[in-house]
Amino acid sequence: MPKIKKLRKKFFKWRYKHLSNQQFIYLLSILVGFLSGLGTVAIKNLTHFIQSALKVDFIREYHLTFYFVFPIIGLVIVYIIQKYLLKKKISHAIPSTLFALSKRKGLIERYKMYASLITAPITVGFGGSVGLQGPAVSTGAAIASNIAQFFHTNAKNRTLLIGCATAGAMASMFKAPIAAIVFALEIFSLDLAFVSLIPLLLASVSAVITSYLFLGEEILFRFELVDKFQINDIGFYIVLGIGSAIASVYFSKMYFWITGYFDRMGNEIKRLIFGGLAIGLLLFFIPPLYGEGFDLINSLLHANHEKAIGKIPFVNEAIDNIWIVILLLIGITIFKAVAMTITFSAGGVGGIFIPTLVMGSALGNVYAKVVNNLGLDFHISESNFTLIGMTGLMAGVLHAPLTAIFLIAEIT
Repeated sequence: MPKIKKLRKKFFKWRYKHLSNQQFIYLLSILVGFLSGLGTVAIKNLTHFIQSALKVDFIREYHLTFYFVFPIIGLVIVYIIQKYLLKKKISHAIPSTLFALSKRKGLIERYKMYASLITAPITVGFGGSVGLQGPAVSTGAAIASNIAQFFHTNAKNRTLLIGCATAGAMASMFKAPIAAIVFALEIFSLDLAFVSLIPLLLASVSAVITSYLFLGEEILFRFELVDKFQINDIGFYIVLGIGSAIASVYFSKMYFWITGYFDRMGNEIKRLIFGGLAIGLLLFFIPPLYGEGFDLINSLLHANHEKAIGKIPFVNEAIDNIWIVILLLIGITIFKAVAMTITFSAGGVGGIFIPTLVMGSALGNVYAKVVNNLGLDFHISESNFTLIGMTGLMAGVLHAPLTAIFLIAEIT
């Protein structure tokens, strides 16, 4: 420890002689971008590893049955880690980061650098219906805060570096650096000044390069626009916009109602058992709710609703009927918010960012299918409306319209 202090002292002397404060922040932003990108890659790979391990031949044979069991196992493991290893409860990513910025001058505890990194992949890998973007942001923000503390930066620069980390996590997850910068500016209300933009850009690019180094060309959404925008469809877009607003209100109301119901239970074990059984039953009857749901989004974008829906008990024979498909997609739209909130309430760790995309994609696709099959001689692009549904839900739930617009534009 004394040796580290001595080295740090030497570094500070060298830094004050050779680097301006601005140059030093640029270097730290690159470091933060790299580490937040690395954290995001680790979260994704750990989740993928767990999901792959749970797809051995024996399990595949009885897959629907295990849909009921896996989430309960995952929630129990996460509970044990929080209770006996961390001895702390892991709070929601973005709200806890915003709290640290507004009330604690950007000071974030060290354990948050690895807490979500361990627990989120277990939650999602075992089928918890939540996302990984929030935990990636939480991990990156904690890393940035602790780096800033190590180098004795002031509160303003600490806030900026946390913004760089959130941009890095977003850029690494979606390979969308511009949307990542907009996300950091819009969600964390950072200064829209040239001095802020350069570090954000450096962090985003650093994180994207890290993602490419470790994951190659692999991207979450493999989609290119095929259908052009039609001016005649504006009326349909307006209706979907209103529908997205209503769905966003439903999402928020359902979240607060379910979390309130679980909070009234008081006992953590009771919440774990009740929530585990509830999410297990939901996943058994609606398997597309399992995990994050990127497969569902990609399948809907490529007009493959059979793959998106997968094997659902008791209805596989009727999957050729388009109205049955529409009803099933409506069920996914309604119950994604329920499954996500129950996962949180039962003690799971994750984020709401990606569930909003899943719910929005199902809503937009349902809307296009209904319009195309009413027999009124209308035809609208299912893939385009799937994207618009994703944009609408993200804007409505997260109150981040610019992030929604830039993300959907950049990934396509």
